[in-house]
Amino acid sequence: MTVASPPPEAALPVENALLGGKVRLLQAADGYRAGMDAALLAAAVVAKPGERVLEAGCGVGAVLTQIAARRPGVAVTGVERDPAAVALGVRNVGLNALQDRMAVVQADVAGGFAALGREQFDWAVSNPPFFDDEAALRAPSPAKRGAWIADDGLAVWIRFLSDGVRDGGRIVVIHRADRLADLLALLGDRCGSFAIRPIQPFADQAAKRVLVQAVRGGKAPLRLLPALVLHDRSGAKHAPKAEAILRGETGLGF
Repeated sequence: MTVASPPPEAALPVENALLGGKVRLLQAADGYRAGMDAALLAAAVVAKPGERVLEAGCGVGAVLTQIAARRPGVAVTGVERDPAAVALGVRNVGLNALQDRMAVVQADVAGGFAALGREQFDWAVSNPPFFDDEAALRAPSPAKRGAWIADDGLAVWIRFLSDGVRDGGRIVVIHRADRLADLLALLGDRCGSFAIRPIQPFADQAAKRVLVQAVRGGKAPLRLLPALVLHDRSGAKHAPKAEAILRGETGLGF
């Protein structure tokens, strides 16, 4: 009888604690690992009890589990094309006892929202891949490629979000600051009432990320909000506001 060898140590998922231990998250040890961007995106969603949140490209569920922990009574659904990430996402649903409020669906954003056969959501959120062109950066490892490269371009992601949210619903995206003009142009086809929060590494450095909220059918003037500064010069890992967000002690609404 042949006995299968156990999987190598690197192939086993690792468990991390988020929001000061309120969330347990299994992630691949050698793939893309959720971090600050996921925490900021989750903190920016101020959904009310009874509302439904859709995430495009949910990975293993880092954003969804944090939204669910922050917002009791809110139902969250994620769409992810990578079957390995979906499998971990399903495990994270159980690990956090969210079976009644969280679902992870294997599907490709490029297939469009209509292919899901679901009613539109109150919120649609995403941390889309940052690059459309692999020549724009050193090739990422195969395990991280899907998180960094948008094979079908940013427009496909914005179309999925715009289709997935009801009129009057909100879209929230975190992305590179230098793609802000592209985000506004793509979202502006059906959305308005923009609110933009720059994310700066230090107070004296330019923003590298932006959080953008848009309302489907919104007509209100654009608002540019105070920046969130992630670090100061005190020697602490994060500035107090950023640390409070990571621990789930405060939000980052618009």
